[in-house]
Amino acid sequence: MSLNDIFNISGSGMSAQSLRLNTVASNIANAETVSSSTDETYRARHPVFSTLFNEQQGMGQSLFASREQAGQGVEVLGVVESDAELQSRYEPDHPMANEEGYVFYPNVNVVEEMANMMAASRAYQTNVEIMNATKTMLQRVLTLGQ
Repeated sequence: MSLNDIFNISGSGMSAQSLRLNTVASNIANAETVSSSTDETYRARHPVFSTLFNEQQGMGQSLFASREQAGQGVEVLGVVESDAELQSRYEPDHPMANEEGYVFYPNVNVVEEMANMMAASRAYQTNVEIMNATKTMLQRVLTLGQ
């Protein structure tokens, strides 16, 4: 693995965390939306990540191929909806209440989403710091010949 590969790995991590931040923002924004049926109610969304390996990028064998595969970045497999139960509240005076007087709220836990947001922003920040450290190392390598 060369220092140039670190930019690709870090960049894919930044893209993945950016998507994670966007889904968290969407979940928080829709946390208090209501609906009169379970089919129309917003459901929390979560991104699914996987590791990209050398073989998937057509790079062949790595230095660590005999023991374990070396990762070459992060891939977003997709965004899935949560299967957790929706919250139903008895609010007969609410304009969105169904015939029985129930209103359905999303299955978004705002505290959990805030923790996800902090973790995603710190992971993004870590990837930025890795890129900056790599850039500094490459600049120092260029000055060795002077």
